[in-house]
Amino acid sequence: MTAVASAPVRLSTVVSLLAGRGVFRLTSQFMPVALLVVWGAAEFGRYANAVGLWLWLLFVPTAAEKAALKVLPRLRLLAPRVARLTLWVAAAPVVTVLAALAATLLLWPGSVAALYLAAAGWWAAIGLQMTVAGLHRLSGRPLLDVRAFGAMSLVVVAATAATWVIGWGPAAHLLVLLAGALAVLAAAIGALPVAWRRGGPAPVTHGRLVPAFGRSVVLLGLPDLLDAAALSAVFLVLAAAGRTPDSGPFYLALTAAAVAGSLVAYLLRVYQPATSARLRGTGGAGGRASAAALLRIAERVGLGFAAVVAVVVAVLLLTPGRAVLADSSGATAYLVLGVLVIVEIAMSALVTYAAYVLENTNSRVLTLTASAALVGLIATVSIAALLVPWLGATGGFVALVLAIAVKAAVLRRGLRVPRLLR
Repeated sequence: MTAVASAPVRLSTVVSLLAGRGVFRLTSQFMPVALLVVWGAAEFGRYANAVGLWLWLLFVPTAAEKAALKVLPRLRLLAPRVARLTLWVAAAPVVTVLAALAATLLLWPGSVAALYLAAAGWWAAIGLQMTVAGLHRLSGRPLLDVRAFGAMSLVVVAATAATWVIGWGPAAHLLVLLAGALAVLAAAIGALPVAWRRGGPAPVTHGRLVPAFGRSVVLLGLPDLLDAAALSAVFLVLAAAGRTPDSGPFYLALTAAAVAGSLVAYLLRVYQPATSARLRGTGGAGGRASAAALLRIAERVGLGFAAVVAVVVAVLLLTPGRAVLADSSGATAYLVLGVLVIVEIAMSALVTYAAYVLENTNSRVLTLTASAALVGLIATVSIAALLVPWLGATGGFVALVLAIAVKAAVLRRGLRVPRLLR
């Protein structure tokens, strides 16, 4: 039976892992720029709309990874069974999308539905690859994570170069990307320990295991999904307020924040097995105390930020100065967005780490982290609806920052519930 690696990861390994994911991130960021040049704005818009619509699907398979990284370090005999459950749960969205895509290509090969389902398949495949990479790290072979995403980077570069030379359209480009991703996935799954792919020597009759693991997958995955939905909601508010041109500056600012956020999230995933083992049982009390202290800091910073925003908005409403920030193409607006990005990165890292610590203490607290994410989504939409019509992209980003503070407040106050502390 393959042992689960729960010891802290060495610094050299972390650097290698970050390099592998970093290369994939860079190639994925460069790809849209190249495609815009090849296709032009109209054709690229079709591609961007399809890809953007299904971005949230990335977080459906990775919910199983979060659950496995928390649960597997605490198990012995049941580890192969849980690893296989992880693969089943993470692969289900991919199989579903592929089945729908195959039927669409057979019946309506040139339809818009084929384009959108190809984009959905791409995101789902990346999410499954992340989950398989997490299992490789748990099996004690973290460098397979680096190789897998190095291969995914080559797929992106090769497909983009071929589209540039041959002149493929968005649907063909996405189908080639998906085919390459599936080939890398097949090799990565085949490299997992045999016991983890076939269930191993663990007993197969554990009536409470499947529902317990399923609950962890849902509750651990919900915060990521809801956070992604909050970001998408700001774009909807921009469009509803007639500020669609502001989506460009907002997207650029969001990209910078997302790079930092993905780096923090990946580092936490790398260290999650060791954290889960450390916070098990009596260690959870100390973890919840440290998380509460971090949330208190984030909440106070958020209150100070809200006071500053209130004063600025009041002044702008009484003077013609609002036009400076409302014009998102101006240098002042970009400068303000840059400052907001720095604030958002700092507060997001603080609250993300606190929530990560809480998630790895016990199962009862998962309802709190999921509820806080839902409140954060509602706060984002509500605040954006108030500020975006006046301040455009700047107002959208202010909404993101204030929503993080609201989420911190909900988490900290939720920790006062006695049943969550046992």
